[in-house]
Amino acid sequence: MSNKVDSFGTSYSLKKINEKNPIVFIHGVGLTKEIWEPQINFFKDYNTLTYDLLGHGKTPLKKSEVSFEDFSKQLFRLINELNFNKIHLVGFSLGALIARYFASVHSDKLCSLIIHGSIYKRNEEQKRVVRNRFEVAKLKRPASKQTAIRRWLSENFIKKNPEIYNKIYSILEKNNHKDFLKCYEIFINYIDDDNMLAKIKASTLITTGENDVGSTPEMSKNLSKIIQGSKFVEIKEGKHLCGIECANDVNIVFKEFIDKNNG
Repeated sequence: MSNKVDSFGTSYSLKKINEKNPIVFIHGVGLTKEIWEPQINFFKDYNTLTYDLLGHGKTPLKKSEVSFEDFSKQLFRLINELNFNKIHLVGFSLGALIARYFASVHSDKLCSLIIHGSIYKRNEEQKRVVRNRFEVAKLKRPASKQTAIRRWLSENFIKKNPEIYNKIYSILEKNNHKDFLKCYEIFINYIDDDNMLAKIKASTLITTGENDVGSTPEMSKNLSKIIQGSKFVEIKEGKHLCGIECANDVNIVFKEFIDKNNG
């Protein structure tokens, strides 16, 4: 994987082995391109592109506020600069919302779309819970990060894989706190737009973990009813970061779908 920076300041890692359309992965809030390591290793015979979102990892955020249009433009500029006419797009959590926005504007750029661990129409109680998390995150205490990781991964997995827990904690710890809050805030206040979703014309797969409390299977099922022709798959025993904890299952589901749309 080559680590580079595009002319707009986006830090990215590209593995290009042929002329086929690449798989592009978008991470979640507070994380970085490194969380896709299990997928990059699995898709070793595919062209893959990961990058740090604005205000994350090694990509700066030079604005006082950030929008989904900004994130969408970031991706558009990156793939244009790399001369990719079409991509397979995989978005996780905040990245899933960015992927949804991008797909509503640039469906012509997509061979396929995978929306992984996405929220959809949170109820009042779910909104209250995430607003509380945001207030706690503002305090910049270790407990906020520890609680987040325990929400994302099972206790059993954490016990068996302390190095993964430590790696994710380190990523969260290194965030520019002000930039993180700007990005987290637009996730907290997100309002779903069914008219926007109706504009998505790409072949779409929606996945989430069976035990994901923030991006529930029910949300994904309801989302799949709105995006025309989309398919929903539940990842058994998975929580929010099932892309890491249940990597084998997730990778097989992703591969099957991407291969089907690799024309």
